[in-house]
Amino acid sequence: MSDGIVWLVDREGWMSSVVFARGLSPEELAVRMGGAPDGATGPFTDLEVEHLGVCWYRPGDHGDGVVRVGECGGWSFAVEYGDSTGGDLLAEISRDGAEVVRYVPVQEHPPASVDYAHDGVFLCGFGLREEVWRWGREPDLFLPDLVAAGVLSSDGKTYLPSEDEDHRTGHRRGLGVVERRFGLSLPRKYLEDARLPAYAVRGTPRMTLDT
Repeated sequence: MSDGIVWLVDREGWMSSVVFARGLSPEELAVRMGGAPDGATGPFTDLEVEHLGVCWYRPGDHGDGVVRVGECGGWSFAVEYGDSTGGDLLAEISRDGAEVVRYVPVQEHPPASVDYAHDGVFLCGFGLREEVWRWGREPDLFLPDLVAAGVLSSDGKTYLPSEDEDHRTGHRRGLGVVERRFGLSLPRKYLEDARLPAYAVRGTPRMTLDT
């Protein structure tokens, strides 16, 4: 299975983001994200999650968060839905030597983004088509990769492709940098059609299908 992850740029669907983790089993990834041990339900397909009673937003409180978990190419992954926890817990998820990459597929603003943590430390993150702004303890960690891919000049401050290019083209270029660096892959059919165990990681989603 070598579909990579760049195809995620063109996907429009129910998920809110994807977390990839190396050094953790899918079950441990779900638990570190807030799932209960032995709390798996389902298994569910991507489309079935839409019927699990997930409330994305509650005024003054968190909404519900659900993840479907699996493994591909030596990395565990958690497909996030609703008000999930990956963005809040990335460094904690990466403790004890784990590596964690999170992709958030926003189309316009705030930009789609990629974040990376390792061994309990948030190291680097950047927006796609906004790679000139980078953050984390080592914000220039991926700069050589971004320069080699023709995204940024060597000073890290100049975006090289035309500002008029289609945003999806720029997103594919930036996400491709991360795909190649870590060898990430998540085949489309696997993400969409596979029946994967699901965990509630925040709130009180129903976690049973409508009948």
